[in-house]
Amino acid sequence: MSFPIRLNDEERKLAESYAKIHGVSVGAAMKRAFFEKIEDEYDLSVAEEAHREYEESGRKSRPISELWKELDL
Repeated sequence: MSFPIRLNDEERKLAESYAKIHGVSVGAAMKRAFFEKIEDEYDLSVAEEAHREYEESGRKSRPISELWKELDL
């Protein structure tokens, strides 16, 4: 699938500079940035859900030094 993206001159220059720095075409740079953003937001969503579940479970964390002491490390 392909689709056009309208960029103003400043955005176009920025996209071209980014692509040049990474040695890829503007299309490849846009695709990379698009999927990295999706992955980052997905990872953040998963982390927030895991944190919410942890807090709701009532479990408590403790300093690593306590674990080391318990394990005689």
